[in-house]
Amino acid sequence: MGLFMLNLRSVDPPATPNSLVKQAAARDHYSDPDPETVGGVVNGTETTKKGTRPCATVEEMGKDDFRDGFWENSLKVRRIINQHFVFNGAQRVRSFPPEQFCRHGFVLGKASEAGLGNEMYKILSAAALSIMLNRFQGTTDAVAVQFFLKNIHPEMRIAASDLFGRFEALQSRPNVFGELMRVLISPSQSVEEAVNWVLRGGADPDISLHMRMLMNRSIRAVQAALNCIRKATHNLKTTSRPRVVLVSDTPSLVTSITPDISKFAEVFHFNYEHFRGNVSMHVNRLQGPEFRVKDWGPAPRWVAFVDFFLASRAKHAVVSGAHRRVGTTYAQLIAALAAANSLGDNSTGSSFSFLSSFQGNLLREGLRFQIGWGHVWNRYAGLLSCHNQPNQCALTPILPPAWWDGLWQSPLPRDVRRLEDFGVLLSGFGTIDEVHLQTYCNSRKNVVKTIPIPL
Repeated sequence: MGLFMLNLRSVDPPATPNSLVKQAAARDHYSDPDPETVGGVVNGTETTKKGTRPCATVEEMGKDDFRDGFWENSLKVRRIINQHFVFNGAQRVRSFPPEQFCRHGFVLGKASEAGLGNEMYKILSAAALSIMLNRFQGTTDAVAVQFFLKNIHPEMRIAASDLFGRFEALQSRPNVFGELMRVLISPSQSVEEAVNWVLRGGADPDISLHMRMLMNRSIRAVQAALNCIRKATHNLKTTSRPRVVLVSDTPSLVTSITPDISKFAEVFHFNYEHFRGNVSMHVNRLQGPEFRVKDWGPAPRWVAFVDFFLASRAKHAVVSGAHRRVGTTYAQLIAALAAANSLGDNSTGSSFSFLSSFQGNLLREGLRFQIGWGHVWNRYAGLLSCHNQPNQCALTPILPPAWWDGLWQSPLPRDVRRLEDFGVLLSGFGTIDEVHLQTYCNSRKNVVKTIPIPL
């Protein structure tokens, strides 16, 4: 298949301390296999890549990997994206005569019944591919397009690195999807009307809280989210009363948490049943499929768009909490767009943060249950995630990582098996056996034999 890079050192970034430690761990792992190791899972008492410490909490992971911010590289990516769409955007391409239009390409149509976050990632990944490779098809989720960061072809890897940054430099990776949304999407007039109705003509919110509760009433989740909101408000450099937006698939959650947040902040929530704007009068009767109610909540589908653009107005922080999985694709994209909106073209820094709120029962086996290939914490769900953690309010990557190059990243056994199908042999620390990968790639190469035929 020839998908991943091995020895193209001329375009590789210099080795970082994290990568050197992980390489040493990998050498030990492959040269002296532990009998307790099965499918990338290492005995919990084993010394790991950070000395004698066997694991980290989610807050420690976020502090180590995401504390330095994203703003500088995001501005560089913003210029790349703007230049691409000035040349290839609809405003220019739609005016081409038919023959030139067909030669130019860059036409995408998308419609599906999946959730807004998942479908949005498919469109944004297509846009990223159009910048990198002059094509659309090939990736469909939050992280797949980043696999080109380790492609065996230098030109493709350079193009991917120009857009997504160095894969091992997690602290400063750009907000690619947020910058793409900043160019590609905007609320319709009706949705904008609904957003302004919620804010009552006042200032944009300081913080947004998204709670994916799946119609459950978890007191632990509410308490953890309250602590995380308090942490976010304490970080605000303002003397005025903070403005907080609530978004949830479960109406009872909004009712139960609002009185507590109202003690220290001004609370806003879009109640579609009370809204009498144009969009509600036309589509309130259009409910989603019955089987989706537990997944998406009882509100009509259009409410998700209002909530999305309302929450992405947050100036300082987005907090994600959940009954089960924290940092859904929907919450990721809210945070990404909010971060892009908060970053001015001439900014010299950013105080924006994306926070994950975990109640302790979600972490009884570490991040193991935060599964999903494009999930924001998936690459941290392996053996380096401490079990039985208390409530956590952790800094979260604006750009979900696709690989396991960070200090505390480690794969789940299921992901080890998944990548093995593509010739990538991962250790429990997320390091790659390059010899095995080289052998696999060589075995997959198509050999063309030419037989001369005398005439």
